Amino acid sequence: MSDARFEDGAEQPLRLLAETADDLAILSALVQDAVFPGSEMTYRPGKREFALLLNRFRWEDRETAKRQKRPFERVQSVLLVGDVLKVASQGIDRDDTDTVLSLLSVTFAPAQDGAGEILLTLAGDGAIRLTVECLNLHLRDVTKPYVAPSGKAPDHEL
Repeated sequence: MSDARFEDGAEQPLRLLAETADDLAILSALVQDAVFPGSEMTYRPGKREFALLLNRFRWEDRETAKRQKRPFERVQSVLLVGDVLKVASQGIDRDDTDTVLSLLSVTFAPAQDGAGEILLTLAGDGAIRLTVECLNLHLRDVTKPYVAPSGKAPDHEL
């Protein structure tokens, strides 16, 4: 019996949970260069949830697509952050819901007792800061992959 390989899961929809800094690093890499309109951000204070509907590049399929000489793909995914106490943003016009935002990274600055702040860094100096009780992020693909409109992979490596 051999160990599972990263490529073995390439055709399955992602369903990930991030509860540690190591988990978050993986999740951040997978949502790097995801794009979303401002209208696809939702904060539900009563449920203590913040959600984004992202169009993420399928990093996990990039090498296979290159090898098979087929188009690169994107997929719609939901990034759900639980245990959110407060949301703040900068560099984002909340009234302009048509603006397409690009997610660069997701990081965590810990505080006491597992609490802290999750920072969603966006291209163009935008950012969303989530004050959380603990790390509790879910990433789930919700559509089938589709051909990336640009036909290209993002310019940088993971």
